Amino acid sequence: MSLIAAIFMCSMMLNANINAQSTNSKQPLPPFSCDSITNPSTKSYPFCNVDLPIGKRAHDLVSRLTLNEKISQLVNKASAIPRLGIPYYQWWSEALHGVAGTLGVDTGFFFNGTIRAATSFPQVILTAATFDAHLWYRIAKVIGTEGRAIYNEGEATGMTFWSPNINIFRDPRWGRGQETPGEDPFMTSKYGVSFVRGIQGDSFEGGDLKDGRLLASACCKHLTAYDLESWNGNSRFTFDAHVTKQDMADTYQPPFKSCVEQGRASGIMCAYNLVNGVPNCADYDLLTKTARREWGFQGYITSDCGAVSLLYGTQNYSKSHEDAVADVLKAGLDVECGNYLTNHTKSAIEKGKVSEHDIDRALRNLFTIRMRLGLFNGNPSEHVYGNLSRNDVCSPEHQDLALEVARDGIVLLKNSANLLPLSKSKTKSLAVIGPNSNVSETLLGSYAGPPCKTITPLQGLMNYVKKTEFHKGCETVNCTSIASREATRIARSADYVVLVMGINQDFEREDLDREDLVLPGQQQSLIRSVANAAKNPVILVLLCGGPVDISFAKNNPKIGGILWAGYPGEAGGKAIAEIIFGDHNPGGRLPVTWYPKDFIKIPMTDMRMRPDRASGYPGRTYRFYQGEKVYEFGYGLSYSNYSYKFVSVGQSKLDFKPENSGDVSVSDIGFETCEKSKFSVVVSVENEGEMAGKNSVLLFLKRDEPLKDSPTKQLVGFQTVRLNANEKANVEFEINPCQHFARASEDGKMVIESGTHHFIVGDQKEYPISIN
Repeated sequence: MSLIAAIFMCSMMLNANINAQSTNSKQPLPPFSCDSITNPSTKSYPFCNVDLPIGKRAHDLVSRLTLNEKISQLVNKASAIPRLGIPYYQWWSEALHGVAGTLGVDTGFFFNGTIRAATSFPQVILTAATFDAHLWYRIAKVIGTEGRAIYNEGEATGMTFWSPNINIFRDPRWGRGQETPGEDPFMTSKYGVSFVRGIQGDSFEGGDLKDGRLLASACCKHLTAYDLESWNGNSRFTFDAHVTKQDMADTYQPPFKSCVEQGRASGIMCAYNLVNGVPNCADYDLLTKTARREWGFQGYITSDCGAVSLLYGTQNYSKSHEDAVADVLKAGLDVECGNYLTNHTKSAIEKGKVSEHDIDRALRNLFTIRMRLGLFNGNPSEHVYGNLSRNDVCSPEHQDLALEVARDGIVLLKNSANLLPLSKSKTKSLAVIGPNSNVSETLLGSYAGPPCKTITPLQGLMNYVKKTEFHKGCETVNCTSIASREATRIARSADYVVLVMGINQDFEREDLDREDLVLPGQQQSLIRSVANAAKNPVILVLLCGGPVDISFAKNNPKIGGILWAGYPGEAGGKAIAEIIFGDHNPGGRLPVTWYPKDFIKIPMTDMRMRPDRASGYPGRTYRFYQGEKVYEFGYGLSYSNYSYKFVSVGQSKLDFKPENSGDVSVSDIGFETCEKSKFSVVVSVENEGEMAGKNSVLLFLKRDEPLKDSPTKQLVGFQTVRLNANEKANVEFEINPCQHFARASEDGKMVIESGTHHFIVGDQKEYPISIN
C-alpha cells in the first residue's frame, strides 16, 4: 500500500512541476509583420494595409520578393525576410488531439519555455466513439484557443496545424488508424467538418468566420487513399494504391470533399503514396481539378514530410530533380515539408521546367493564410484573439472537457450478469493487474503533446478503494514472460480484479502497422490465469487504437466486464474508474468493426471495399464486409436499457423518375429537386434504466435487396441525447436522399437505387421507404 501511495504522490508532484508556469519573467512578443512602431517603413507597404482585400495584399507582398526570397518561402521552415519586416514562419505544427510538439523535430510549438503543457484529449478514435459532433467541435475550439494563446505568449512560430487526419480506417492493422474517426465516410466527414470549424474559430453550424479571420488554421490530411505504413515489404513511400472510381467516390474522397466544401478548411496535405500510378502530391487532377475547382478549395496545399523528394529517386516518377519540382508545383502544391524545393527550384527555373508564375501562385496562397491568421496586422495583442494568454492553456474548463470526452467515448463491450458497476460501499479490496495499469504515456496515443496532468487507471481506481494492490503481471505490453504466481496471489485476495491490458505505440503508430490482431505475447495467458484465480468475475480494460480479437474474453464467463478505452488522454484513468464504479454511465460505441484474427490473411494492399464472392474476398468495413465479426461497428452497452420507436418519417415514397426503373443519377435529379426532397425522421428514445445516461442514436439505411456492389447498410444520421432514468425524448434527423440514399456506380457517379429501403434504429427497428 505504501508503494502505491508513493507512486501516486510522485506522479502528482511531477504533473505539478510540468505545469508550473512562470508569470514573473517578461515574455517575448509573438512573431508578426507590419509593426509600424519598430519598422515605420512598413506603413507604406500595401500588404500591410488592413483596409485592402487580403488577395491584393498577398499579391503586393509577393511582387516585392526576389527570386531567392520566393524560393525560401516554399518550404515549411519559411525564412525571415528582414528588409520587409517578415519573420521566420514554421508551417508545420500538430494538433491531432491537443496542441503538440514533435519529439526531436523543429515544429511550430516547442514547449520548452514557460508553457510546458497543453490539454491532451483522448486519441481521435476514442473521441469518435462518442458519436457527438458538437463535442468534437468543442474539443477543436479548445485546441485552437490554446494554440493561439501559446502563440500570443511568444512561444510558437506557426499557427498552421496539420490536423485532422480524416483517412478511412480501412484495415484494422493500420498503425495510424488510431488518429482517425474510424471506418465510416459519413461519420468521418462529420468529424472533419466539426473539427475544422472549431479549430478555425467558426461556429458549429459554419459560415461565421468574420472577414475570413482564422483562430488557427486546420489542414485535412492525407489526400488520398492513404492507409498503409509498412506491411509485408510495402512502404507508404512507394505504395501504389489501386483504387476503383467507385470506391474513390463513396469511400475515400467524401471526407475530404466535406472538409473543404462544408468545413472550409484552409489547408490540405497530400499523401506519400501513389494512386493508380500517380503520386498524390504530383496529381494535377486531384489537387487542382478536384480540390480547387470542383470542391472550391481556397487555401494552401502542403506535402507530407519528404514526399516531394520521393518522386525522382524513390518512386521513379519524375525524370530529374527539376522535373520533380515542376511536377508538384504545376499540380498545385504550395509548400513542401522538407528542403527539396529549396535545393532544386532555382535549377528548375533555369532549365525552363517551371516558371516564376508557378511559384507566385503558390506564394499568394501561402501569404493569404498568414494574413487570415492576422500575422500581417501589427501586434496581435491589439487585435481579435489578442486577449488569449497562458491563462487559457490547461484551464480547469479545458481539463474538465478532456475528462468528459474520455467518459463519453469509452465503450462497454461486455457486462455479464450486470457485474458493473461495482459497489463503492461493498468493494473493500481491489487488485489492479496489467502492464498498462500505471503508464501515463500509453494513455496519450500518437501525436500527443505534453499533458497538463495525467491520471492513470491505477491512480483513478485507488481513489475508490483504499485497499488496492497492484502488479504489472508482465514487465511491458509485449509480455514475453508473465509473473503468474504473484498476479494470481493478489487476485485471490481481492474482492474484485481489474486487468488493464492492450497495446501501445510500440505496436501501432506512424510507420508501423500491426502484424496481427491479438494481444501481444502472453497477455491472453495472464488474463486467463488471473480470471481463474479470482473470487469473482474480473473486469478487463483494453488500451489500444485498433481492434483486437478478444473472442477468448468475450466468451469466458470468468471475465464479467470488458471496457475498450482506446487511448483516453490525460484524464483517462479517472474516466475508467468512474465508469467501473458507476459515477458515469458508459455510452460510447465502436467507430470500427472488430474483426477476427484470421482477417490478417487479407493483404493490406488490397484497396477494394466491396466483396468479391468469386475469389472469396470478404470486403471491408461494416458497409461491405461479409464475414464473422468480434464486435459490430456501432456496438456499445450501457448500464441503462434504451428503447427506440419511429415517431414520424416525412416521406414513405420518393418519386425521382417514375417512368424508369433502376438507378437514378444524382446529377440528373438536380440541386433544386434534391433540396425539395429533404425530409425529417423523428425517433423517440427512452431510458428504461435506473441511471441517467448519454445515448448515441444511430440511424442506418439498408436496401431490401441490395445489389452486389451496394452497401449492406450505411449510417445516415447520428445524434446524442442525455436522459434521466425513465425519461423519454425525441431526436430528429434531417434526411437528404441525394446524399444519404446515394452510392457510387462503377464509373464513380453517385446514383440512387430504386426499390424499397429501410431505416434502422436501435434494436433493428425498421421503417420502410420506397424510391422510384
